[in-house]
Amino acid sequence: MAFRVLVDPIALAEAEDSFRWMRRRAPQEAARWFVNLWRAIESLQVMPTRCSLAPEALALRRSVRQLLFGKAPHVYRVLFVIVNDEVRVLRIRHGARKGLGWHDAGQTPQL
Repeated sequence: MAFRVLVDPIALAEAEDSFRWMRRRAPQEAARWFVNLWRAIESLQVMPTRCSLAPEALALRRSVRQLLFGKAPHVYRVLFVIVNDEVRVLRIRHGARKGLGWHDAGQTPQL
């Protein structure tokens, strides 16, 4: 079964921010990174359940999965959920960043 992959605007903005940051330091590497990131995301069309649950899935009370992209120390986490026949990419975060948590005292998940 092929899944349809959708990328939320926040995730797209995070990828673009990372690309711009890299481009200032290493333009050719940044372009290669961006192309390969999208290839990795597109690979979620097939067997997205191959990716493990994200560490914060339990706290968020959602089956948030993560696709790890890149090589240490430059690993990015592509955080996504599977809904029926869709993979929804919610966030794209550098692995060194703090995990996702509760946004406020109202216990609203911050994705």
